[in-house]
Amino acid sequence: MEFNITPANRMQGLPTQFFATLVKKANVQIAAGHDVINLGQGNPDRPTPAHIVTSLQQAANNPLYHKYPPFSGYAFLKEAVAKRYLEDYGVTLDPETEVAVLFGGKTGLVELAQCLLNPGDVCLVPDPGYPDYWSGVALSGAQMSPMPLTANNAFLPDYSAIPQADLEQAKLMFINYPNNPTGATAPMSFYEETVEFAKKNQVVVASDFAYGAIGFDGEKPISFLQVPGSKEVGIEFYTMSKTYNMAGWRVGFALGNREIIQLINLMQDHYYCSLFGGIQEAAATALTGSQDCVEELVSVYESRRQALFTALDSIGWKAEPSKGSFFTWLPVPKPYTSTEFADLLLEKANVVVAPGIGFGAHGEGYVRLALLASEERLTEAVHRIGRLGLFA
Repeated sequence: MEFNITPANRMQGLPTQFFATLVKKANVQIAAGHDVINLGQGNPDRPTPAHIVTSLQQAANNPLYHKYPPFSGYAFLKEAVAKRYLEDYGVTLDPETEVAVLFGGKTGLVELAQCLLNPGDVCLVPDPGYPDYWSGVALSGAQMSPMPLTANNAFLPDYSAIPQADLEQAKLMFINYPNNPTGATAPMSFYEETVEFAKKNQVVVASDFAYGAIGFDGEKPISFLQVPGSKEVGIEFYTMSKTYNMAGWRVGFALGNREIIQLINLMQDHYYCSLFGGIQEAAATALTGSQDCVEELVSVYESRRQALFTALDSIGWKAEPSKGSFFTWLPVPKPYTSTEFADLLLEKANVVVAPGIGFGAHGEGYVRLALLASEERLTEAVHRIGRLGLFA
């Protein structure tokens, strides 16, 4: 008799992993021997700063860290991120009750939906937006209501346009600035409006601040937690991945509302036993030490952005320069869909870009390019595209 494995229903409802499909397509071209310039993913291309690596190397020798760490993380790491928020944003956080240590920001985004949502609840999600918001909602059995982000509204959601039926069932919402994929930033007035909206409608706010350190043209991105009343209605997710080129280290934080932080810690008590202590010590070193490496990194991305848009202008591909993050959001020329255009660039120019439809229905008509290659490679990618004659 044949033995059958029957997955749980929740496994059937998970969204397709968009980036896995993108990588697979690129790998086919690479395996065929082509020189592929991959601008489709969000994986930082520069190494972790040396002083952070050295901190881990030294900490790895500490026998204390060879044992299980405290379930909710070491106090010194929570104190370090609280110190960083006070210095950078003027935000005061209680390390013990308003900080949760995460296995990377993505983990927290998925966990939060499971902490708060039941089947029948609604989660308001940005469209286009980071696909992993969808994953947590799917696992919770709740429904999503998209909030369109359009150029006409500076890629900010219009809360007045949310259907009343969805609003009545809404329990959680995600916002994300600097934004992935559009590269937009948000003004203080938007965050003030968001706090008022959340209070009025009893909707928890989850601010994804993964790219919080990366703002251009002298503008420092604003933290949701800088707004009075923000801790009453929500939390913010912060990650070491982008700020310190620590993507592979998997260190993130949830910050803000005490009840929500307690729920996340409770959930994680059943999943994990926190991060290796040596990694926690290295993360604390990054947060409390000199921030020159962060300033240098932002300068690199801004220089790359300038090189990219200079090249884009030279081939007639017109777009608004991004204001933050390390992404650029570029319109697709007619008559192509975003997927058709991305496939064309891969096949004819050996350049990988992310089709906008992968970020939601309102991402159609755009592709996302990442500033995660040298200025020379970015310029080369654009010149390859230019030779296709699509913008003449």
